[in-house]
Amino acid sequence: MYRAPVEDIAFTLKHVAGLKLALDAGAFGELGEDLVDAILAEAGRFASEEVAPLYKVGDEQGAVLKDAAVTMPPGWKVLYRRWIDGGWNALSAPEEFGGQGLPTMLGVAALEMWNSAAMAFGVGPTLTMGAVEALDKHASRELKAKYLEKLVSGEWMGTMNLTEPQAGSDLNALRARAEPAGDGTYRIFGQKIFITYGEHDLTDNIVHLVLARLPDAPAGTRGISLFLVPKFLVGDDGTLGARNDVFCSGLEHKLGIHASPTCTMIYGDGFEGASPGAIGWLVGEENKGLACMFTMMNNARLAIGMQGVAVAEMATQKAIAYANERRQGKAASYGGPGMAPIVHHPDVQRNLLTMKALTQIARSISYSCAHAIDCARVLDGDAAHWRDRANLLTPLAKAFSTDIGVEVASLGLQVHGGMGFIEETGAAALYRDARIAPIYEGTNGIQAIDLVARKLPLGGGEHVHGYIAELKAVANSVRTSNLGGFGRTADSLDQALDDLNEATRFLQKLLADGRSDAALAGATPYLRLFSLAAGGAYLARGGLADQTRVPLCRFFAENLLGEVRALKERVIGGAKSLADAGKALISA
Repeated sequence: MYRAPVEDIAFTLKHVAGLKLALDAGAFGELGEDLVDAILAEAGRFASEEVAPLYKVGDEQGAVLKDAAVTMPPGWKVLYRRWIDGGWNALSAPEEFGGQGLPTMLGVAALEMWNSAAMAFGVGPTLTMGAVEALDKHASRELKAKYLEKLVSGEWMGTMNLTEPQAGSDLNALRARAEPAGDGTYRIFGQKIFITYGEHDLTDNIVHLVLARLPDAPAGTRGISLFLVPKFLVGDDGTLGARNDVFCSGLEHKLGIHASPTCTMIYGDGFEGASPGAIGWLVGEENKGLACMFTMMNNARLAIGMQGVAVAEMATQKAIAYANERRQGKAASYGGPGMAPIVHHPDVQRNLLTMKALTQIARSISYSCAHAIDCARVLDGDAAHWRDRANLLTPLAKAFSTDIGVEVASLGLQVHGGMGFIEETGAAALYRDARIAPIYEGTNGIQAIDLVARKLPLGGGEHVHGYIAELKAVANSVRTSNLGGFGRTADSLDQALDDLNEATRFLQKLLADGRSDAALAGATPYLRLFSLAAGGAYLARGGLADQTRVPLCRFFAENLLGEVRALKERVIGGAKSLADAGKALISA
């Protein structure tokens, strides 16, 4: 059973990602460590005691579609009601609409706990929180007044409708259309697929944010607009009215997250005798919908990164518990009777320590990204710097963390041995759940492209080097510290950061020379290289703040950080062979 690692989460927030310095400087007003600790403790209790017990029924029974209505697994509706009654949906939402206005860092930490307890539960509110941010920044005052308070409270949930059968990651191919009705509203027609929580019975209303094209829209992504389309129309007094012409026509049967309803949504098909055309309202400006949606997507990408951290944490907890119970063979470190618990075997220890280190690195990167988002909001004089930092770290937080979720869940299966392949242990379910996270909200290949093509040029190409210099300072602090036990950590970190710097300048030169294909050939190994090097520095920062964390930092530096050198060689020397060999794959 999951136990929220509240102490590790609090430590990482405060001493690795930067929350303590911000609190001490008064960046978040009267918010202090005592309140932070109390919020984290209660979130941990709720996740461990109320969400986690319903994970299994969600995985085994899943969401069910009948007559265009989706029924959630037994107990989930009551769970969701208790969750919103606790104020968790409103944690980081704007105070103007009933939110608590707390730092993104606390919201992200809570997301980790919900997703560790049950990823299929945690993903639903993620979309609502993203909808709140998109509407808060781009919607008219009238739309905000009508919808935001109930979205902030969680009384209503939100969705994000981008993907269509012919348009996955390429939004140029979107066909959904919006026709002006002449009264300030629009009629929406089309089909959307893979819509998370597109239909369910948790709330009385669902607010869909839908990308569609106006009749005279320019081609490509420059001609996409964003519309708010509620499941039920809302009166001026906030009461629910007639059913809108939008419905769920299908529910995907998935590898994992079975309790999360992944829907095919139909707009404008005359559902239940409604006048054809789902009624929608424009969010932002015409043909500027992609910019509005990206507000929501950036929020969602960090939140999905937290799913990777969450599954990795749960898989690690489960594997360590099993390794201490399961007995096999003899081990020199075990002096007890009978066979040794497998945790005494060096290869099992290597797997478990790899799981712990990678989980902590992913957590540190993601929390640091949230810290940058918070600093961009509250530090007016340095807002541009922190926006660049958040933009730089977002693809790392999303892609690396979700890759690690799969990797750590797989190692957890290995620790369980044959029992890991059997559903009753629960290890397989984590692996099944984890596999979607590198795919949705922008595949990890797209995150790597975004990192290289859009984020390395930030600040004229210098922001990334300022960040590397900050990481170098951590390595120097390790070298000059009086703490014992770091071993070769400082040397390993220096080498990894030198490799990161070399790979970064190499890619920046390719981009400057117009050789984007060669640069993008190395994008995915570069993202992992970057994340491992930064993660090593974050582990070292944790070790400098708490000496009990030094052994894990040293293990990572001396056993895993060497991968950076090989990744650099792939970035710098792999493009030509990739292009040549790739020709044999092309059939048309």
